[in-house]
Amino acid sequence: MSPWSLQCSACAYAQPDGLKLASLCPDCGQPLLARYASAVPRTAITGEASLWRYRAALPLVAGERAVTLGEGMTPLLELPHLAAEIGVRRLWVKDEGINPTASFKARGLMMAVTRAKALGLPGVCVPTAGNAGIALAAYAAAAALPCRIFAPETTPPPILGSIRAFGAELELVSGHIGDAGKATMAFAKERGFFNVATVREPYRVEGMKTMGYEVAEQLGWRLPDAIVYPTGGGEGTIGIWKAIGEMLDWGWLPPDTRRPRMIIAQAAGCAPLVRAFAAGEEKATPWEAPATHASGLRVPGPLGDRMTLRTLRESGGDAEAVSEERIRHGTFLLASRSGIDAAPEGGCAIEATRQLVVAGRLAPESEVVVFNTGSGASYRW
Repeated sequence: MSPWSLQCSACAYAQPDGLKLASLCPDCGQPLLARYASAVPRTAITGEASLWRYRAALPLVAGERAVTLGEGMTPLLELPHLAAEIGVRRLWVKDEGINPTASFKARGLMMAVTRAKALGLPGVCVPTAGNAGIALAAYAAAAALPCRIFAPETTPPPILGSIRAFGAELELVSGHIGDAGKATMAFAKERGFFNVATVREPYRVEGMKTMGYEVAEQLGWRLPDAIVYPTGGGEGTIGIWKAIGEMLDWGWLPPDTRRPRMIIAQAAGCAPLVRAFAAGEEKATPWEAPATHASGLRVPGPLGDRMTLRTLRESGGDAEAVSEERIRHGTFLLASRSGIDAAPEGGCAIEATRQLVVAGRLAPESEVVVFNTGSGASYRW
């Protein structure tokens, strides 16, 4: 038996042995999450300045070899001049663009590939709007696992080039990531590959949650008033919120710690979660004709919709949509005021923060962490 179990995020189903291959809940079709048998003490955080210092809180077994390229422990940069320009008291940007494969996706795909390798699976596959494909291709190469990537034809060429460079089989699909997802499911069923699409398996979220651990540790074991995250599929938001709950349950943070407001930023041309949140819905209706140059946000029907919306409501959070023009403005603002090579998703999060302050939905005295989830270099050609 493993030191963790898998539990459904929506119903009472539980899989006691976390070492068995898992996908969605067999009872209700919703995502599974890892739950640990006992509290992990903060003293277990040791070792290198990477996400592997949190190894004790990840779904591994003793002696298991992780598939790693040195991911995690990305900079958390305080930007006082940008805080003043946006209108909040303090502002930090967590720059995920310097991860291996140039995005936050390295964290989750590292964990999924590690489990796939440990379970002896024949290969891995994923639908991608871009960054997940690069990450899976790289970690599959590191693990010597066959890999097939399905990407929309509109994916930025630098991203497609990187996927090919890592040796993955790449298939371009007409339409959006939902269409790529259908092609991936058919391929996985035919070939027996592990489909590691966002929250379709429980391991990517475990890698993603380390962003929450890092923010707390880098702030001296405290939390900001708000975390603003550019959100497509939702696994980053879900993972950070899971980490916050674990840190409080395990005593990593003072018992009187106030949880931050979780705020998501989406492109106005593809904002199913913003629309569902505003309407008070528990799930999102797929977005019609999704369109945005921030390809990581072009996810019309996220499988993690229920968990993401629940996170926003549990945290007293918010959701904001940003126009294409303002995404471009926010991307330039972040890069030109910080030296961070901002991706449009990060620009969307910065602009969403500014819009919420102007609208009176984010207090000017707030301390805010904004995530730049990838490198702008992937979008320039």
